[in-house]
Amino acid sequence: MDKKQTGNMGEDFAARQLENGGMAILARNYHSRWGEVDIIAADGESIAFVEVKTRTEDALVDPFSAVTPAKQKKLCRTAVAYLMAHPQNLQPRFDVFAITVKKGDPFEVLSFQHIINAFEVDSYESI
Repeated sequence: MDKKQTGNMGEDFAARQLENGGMAILARNYHSRWGEVDIIAADGESIAFVEVKTRTEDALVDPFSAVTPAKQKKLCRTAVAYLMAHPQNLQPRFDVFAITVKKGDPFEVLSFQHIINAFEVDSYESI
């Protein structure tokens, strides 16, 4: 299984887990000129922009470390684009869904963690 397939399966897994937890998926793989948000979901009074990171058990970098400040900036800019195109009365937040899978086939999740409010935006000017 290649990295793209593993990533796609990780996103599918994350979406199912979020839905099972009561979140409503509003969009998947939302693209703007600044980047992409893997999952956008409504959660009570919040709208969550969720970055999904899937890594094999032998990866050199853990999934959370892959959400760098540069990646966070792209997520924020794309979230602003989404909110401008789809106005909401929900409070935005940025989550990370980290998945560790067994190396090779078949796709087997070893562990996962959903971090709510994984990072914050200081001000609009910072993005």
